[in-house]
Amino acid sequence: MAECHPVGFQWVMEAKARGAKVIHVDPRFTRTSAMADVHVPLRAGSDIAFLGGIINHVLRNDAYFRDYVVAYTNAPVILREDFRDTEDLDGLFSGFDPGSRAYDNATWQYAGLEVQAAAGQRDQEYDRRTQGGGPEVAEAARGETAGSGGFPIAAGYPPRDPTLQHPRCVFQVLKRHYARYTPEMVERVCGVPQDVFRTVCDLITGNSGRDRTTAFAYAVGWTQHTVGVQYIRAAAILQLLLGNIGRPGGGILALRGHASIQGSTDIPTLFNLLPGYLPMPHAHEHEDLDTYVQAEAARKGFWGDMRAYMVSLLKAYWGDAATAANDYRFDYLPRLTGSHSTYETVMAQLDGVCKGYFLLGENPAVGSADAKMQRLGMANLDWLVVRDFSLIESATWWKDGPEIETGELRTEDIATEVFFLPAAAHTEKDGSFTNTQRMLQWHHAAVEPPGQARSDLWFAYHLGRLVRAALAGSTDEMDRPILDLTWDYPVKGENAEPDAEAVLAEINGRAADGRPLSAYTELSDDGSTSCGCWIYCGVRAEGVNQAARRKPGRDQNWVAPEWGWAWPANRRILYNRASADPDGRPWSERKALVWWDAAQGRWTGHDVPDFVPDRPPGYTPPEGARAADALAGDDPFIMQADGKAWLYVPTGLVDGPLPAHYEPQDSPFTNPLYRQQRNPARHLPSPHPDNRYQPVGSPVYPYVATTYRLTEHHTAGGMSRWQPYLAELQPEFFCEVSPELARERGLEHLGWATIISARNVIEARVLVTERMTPLTVDGRTLHQIGLPYHWGPNGYSTGDAANELLHMALDPNTHIQESKAIACDIRPGRRPRGPQAAALVRSYRRRAGITGATGTEV
Repeated sequence: MAECHPVGFQWVMEAKARGAKVIHVDPRFTRTSAMADVHVPLRAGSDIAFLGGIINHVLRNDAYFRDYVVAYTNAPVILREDFRDTEDLDGLFSGFDPGSRAYDNATWQYAGLEVQAAAGQRDQEYDRRTQGGGPEVAEAARGETAGSGGFPIAAGYPPRDPTLQHPRCVFQVLKRHYARYTPEMVERVCGVPQDVFRTVCDLITGNSGRDRTTAFAYAVGWTQHTVGVQYIRAAAILQLLLGNIGRPGGGILALRGHASIQGSTDIPTLFNLLPGYLPMPHAHEHEDLDTYVQAEAARKGFWGDMRAYMVSLLKAYWGDAATAANDYRFDYLPRLTGSHSTYETVMAQLDGVCKGYFLLGENPAVGSADAKMQRLGMANLDWLVVRDFSLIESATWWKDGPEIETGELRTEDIATEVFFLPAAAHTEKDGSFTNTQRMLQWHHAAVEPPGQARSDLWFAYHLGRLVRAALAGSTDEMDRPILDLTWDYPVKGENAEPDAEAVLAEINGRAADGRPLSAYTELSDDGSTSCGCWIYCGVRAEGVNQAARRKPGRDQNWVAPEWGWAWPANRRILYNRASADPDGRPWSERKALVWWDAAQGRWTGHDVPDFVPDRPPGYTPPEGARAADALAGDDPFIMQADGKAWLYVPTGLVDGPLPAHYEPQDSPFTNPLYRQQRNPARHLPSPHPDNRYQPVGSPVYPYVATTYRLTEHHTAGGMSRWQPYLAELQPEFFCEVSPELARERGLEHLGWATIISARNVIEARVLVTERMTPLTVDGRTLHQIGLPYHWGPNGYSTGDAANELLHMALDPNTHIQESKAIACDIRPGRRPRGPQAAALVRSYRRRAGITGATGTEV
């Protein structure tokens, strides 16, 4: 965090100055480690075993916050009799089909109740909830009945055992699941000595409960594993057991790697989401808007109003063309036919299916996994548009990429027509950033963009304008979704720059009379409101750009509600109803955030209450209530189908209801916990000769490499390697190795090293440092190699790209790559050039016995 988020890290140092303990868990000793009270080096890819060990410690020692857990989580909920855990099936959960490499999650459900996920793979339940996907949704398929037609019970009230003793309640399943994650097993899997591990357990549990809270901050690299989502789930389980969610000083903070990654998931650049985390429709037969809502919406909580969010979005898209008579043009939305992630897109390029590609602020030629595959895919396109500040590698690979040098590609044979369009920097345009705590902050253009550089907003608006002009007069129904779009944004200046505040106004939403909306609770499903993103509704309340507020902290309370604007409704801590006990009183005065004021008959406090404002703690919903009206007074997790936080996930994830330790795709070790080696549901794209996987425990690839960031460079280097002063600070690509590994492999400090995986070979300068600690894992010494991933062959500071080494085995929920735990070899000297480089990779594959089937086993 100190390395990658130095501005945010100042507040960690503020907390430490006030007595907070800082624990840093990382394979490398970094600038964060230097400021931490405890640094825990562990094996890359073993975090679930580490977190699972802490969960086991909490459960075994009754260190959990019992009152919080019983009232606010699904710990008391009883599961179906036919559910089987990894403890029963040696690393698998019930419902796994080896042929399809997929789970049927029917057995994961609560006893007598099917619930809908708040996020994730909600479409899992489509067939059961719609009786096979027909236009009419039968009562028997609603979310409050069992998927197999079991006994229907009231939504949100599955059978519970508040004593937590029932053998099938979530709490007991959780205890059994993590019982084998002992300190001894943590040491064996992670390489963390037991005394260090117990110190971490004591510090975390000692700082959690009624009076104290502990926060987890993770970098985006935590998600970059074949079990990345389950990493976050494991942290969530731990934080919920300790009562650290919805309370000040708690939570799980995703430290984003770029200024507005949160914004790009809220108003998404993701293939499977619509704005506000509404699921993109799949290509179901005969699906209309009502069927979509019945299949995707929860009956209880604020997802129960999904129809209002969706209709308002459709009105923002198509305005007067979207009416009740035509289903608000729900039919205009694209339909998913499978995964369309960046890596499936690469495979589609290679297969000749994807013909054109836009790259806006991305540099996959060095920044994505298996960078060679990215370049080969782009070489098979008809056209490629690159918008960036400089001639990044993704703009020039066709003439100076590594495959040109090796002879695998020839410039004269590449038919891709590449267009480079210079982009404006954030200082040259108006707009907003949405940061890790969901806060929108407005930035104003300081200068005009130089020359032909233009903003992304300019590019998207004028491209859409020109396409619409080209289609004007068309009678083809296929063109109507584009021609009917609301595309009337005002422009300003000599460059005809679209007014960013007008776009923000559309995102915020309007009533039928054009009045700006103030909250998402004002949205309607009758077509009278429009809103481009329901969670952002209120960012222009009363016509004022709330994101542009900058009131000094001394002039407001400690929550600072008038600095920027946080979604939803400017509340700074989500689920903050959980900061008070079931009776509405703060768990402690020290950690008071919001509470029930009986005299006023309202929730009040320091933050905007994340709950129905006038709903008393003892409120019980009437029979048949839905959406927000179905939330009881002690249901703080208002987006969940049952109002409770999920220690156990009955639906929404494709790889299991509980996190379990699986080895990385390429690992030097067999799984000590289960016979199941890898995540059985991991996503493997179609086989390709340049995306080979490595065998388990191969002595040919005995070490583990992990990629990371530096303060001096930024992401794939497109913004930093072209800056002389930054290039001077970090002039060359390097690898960090321990003195022990240097001696073992004959590596010299500041000399060269060659690093090889089954995909590719790279070279790096050697940094011999005690920051890299050899670990004892499963009885033998493991050496790890640190690789900053900012480099490529273009710019002032040049070098090989670390991501050349990576494979394309993906997390099955998010389809993100595994870039933090790669088995490899390292040897002294520079890598070979030309065809000899590819020959070296092939020779390693032969020695390891790698075939197209290696590593694809379930």
